[in-house]
Formats: sequence, structure tokens, C-alpha cells
Amino acid sequence: TMLPLLLLLLPAAHGVVQLGYTPALTRDPVLGGQTTASTFVLDQPRCIFNNYGNADIWLVVALDGATSNFSNTARPGTPETAFQGFPDPVRAYMTLNATLANYPCPKPAGEITVLRVGSQTSCAQDVTRPTCNGPLPSPGPYRVKFLALEGSVPVAETGWSKPIKLREAESPDTISTTGGGHSAGMIAITTILSILFAILLAGLVAMLVFWSSDSCSGSSTFSKPESVTVRRYNTHHVYDQPAARL
Repeated sequence: TMLPLLLLLLPAAHGVVQLGYTPALTRDPVLGGQTTASTFVLDQPRCIFNNYGNADIWLVVALDGATSNFSNTARPGTPETAFQGFPDPVRAYMTLNATLANYPCPKPAGEITVLRVGSQTSCAQDVTRPTCNGPLPSPGPYRVKFLALEGSVPVAETGWSKPIKLREAESPDTISTTGGGHSAGMIAITTILSILFAILLAGLVAMLVFWSSDSCSGSSTFSKPESVTVRRYNTHHVYDQPAARL
């Protein structure tokens, strides 16, 4: 009865193969940024797991101080590695599982080969999806590694990345509301624009005053012209009078 158990433990007895690869933030210039307030972008592990065609490749995301306590025998999709429990009590979760087919080697020309960690918001609170690639809850720092599992047995892993710190939003309390935080150039430009605006406004007011006064002085009252009466003369025909009788 002990033979099946020994067969299951045999691969673990050989140890997990340490691959000479360390995950890192991408340097692809096509992408806008490596990190945001809740995500970061990694290069895909292309040509790293070529000898493990039957394995599922998982990304392990851990708090910087929790890497030494993570056990490779931890199983994905369990409460102990669920994203919804991160960062407390879960100190490291497993997500973005893929097979070797998802990481072809060499990569096709023009293909963007990156992984954005923390990009899924729809499953962040869904406990039925423990391997959710949900938004990271704090600036970190975090560290990651790739782990290959054949069934539930770890067979190969990469090294842990360097600490990855996310961007922090600036607190409204730290934003200066006085002019001391503005450069001399900005102050000069603001002053010039204010003067130009004042001149323009004064010109508009002067034009309105001019038009108003001109309209008042040029107005006049027109009276109805008197009608002209033209007398009609009848032309009397002059008849030749008979000569006076002598």
C-alpha cells in the first residue's frame, strides 16, 4: 500500500530544477509604462521551459519578505494561495497559469510577449476564482517567479525577481496650493497673459462706449414732407374776334 505514495513522492525527491532565468519588468518600448498603481508588466518566459511540455507554468506573486516562506508544494486554486486572501493571511498567490504552447520559442516577429500582472478587476472579489490576476492592493514591494507543475508536483522554477515597487498616488495633503511651488517662468507667463487679457477687455469696453455714443448723436427725427400742390391751369383758346365793323 505504500508503493503508490512512494511513486508520488519520487519526483519531489529529485528536487525542483533551478532554471537560470530571473523574471524582470519588460523593457519593451511599445508599452506605456512598466508599473502603475496596481499593475506591473513582465517579459514572458520564452524559451525557458522547453523541456517541460507537459507542465503548467504558474506565476507566483509574493510580498518581498515572504519569498523564503513560500513552499513549491503549495497547490494553486486553494485557500492557501488564493488571490482574495492576499496579502493577509495569504503572503503569496499563484496566477496566470499557462502551458508551453503559450510561450512558443522563438517568439513570432512583431508579437508583444509580456504579462500584465494585476489587470483583472472582475474577479478580484470572486472567491470562486482563486487564481484571479487581480489588482495589487498596495505599492509593495513584490517579488515574482515562474513555477512549473506536472499535476501537483513542482518540476522546475525560475529565480525570484528583484523587488518590484508600484507607483504611489500623491496625497492631496502634499500638493502645494501656494505660488512657491511654481517656477519663475510659469509666473512670468501668467503675468503676461493677465496683462494682455486686461488690455483686450479695456479695448472691448471702449468700443462699446464709442458705438453707444455715436448711435445717440447721429439720431434725428424725420418729419413728413409737405405735399406739393400743383395748380392746374386750363388753357383758354383764343378765338379770332370778327373785325370791328367800320
